[in-house]
Amino acid sequence: QVQLVESGGGLVQAGGSLRLSCAASGGTFSSGVAGWFRQAPGKEREFVARIWSSGTPNYANSVKGRFTTSRDNAKNTWYLQMNSLKPEDTAVYYCNYRTGIVVPFDYWGQGTQVTVSS
Repeated sequence: QVQLVESGGGLVQAGGSLRLSCAASGGTFSSGVAGWFRQAPGKEREFVARIWSSGTPNYANSVKGRFTTSRDNAKNTWYLQMNSLKPEDTAVYYCNYRTGIVVPFDYWGQGTQVTVSS
C-alpha cells in the first residue's frame, strides 16, 4: 500500500525558511513525478512545484526563485526547500506522486501546515 508522509511544516516569520520532506513507502518512486501542492483556507488546492524523474523541476510563478524542490530516489523521499517565506505562503502543503502516462494516477500525503507570520 502506497503511503506518502509529509514532515517539516510549522510556524515561521516572514522572510524565514522551512524544508518540507515527503517520505514514500509501499512501492518504487523513481519513475514518476514527485510534486507539491498547497491549499489555503477558502481556496482551491494549487500547484507549487514538481520534479520529474529526469530531475527537471517546475515551479508555480508565485514561488519561483524562492522555493526549490529535489528528490532522493534511493530514499524514496522528495523535498521542498522554502526560502523568503511570505504570509501568503500560509497553507496546508501536500506532497503528490503521479505515476502513469496514458492513464495517470495520483497519490497524496495527508498534508502539513505551514504558517508564515507577518
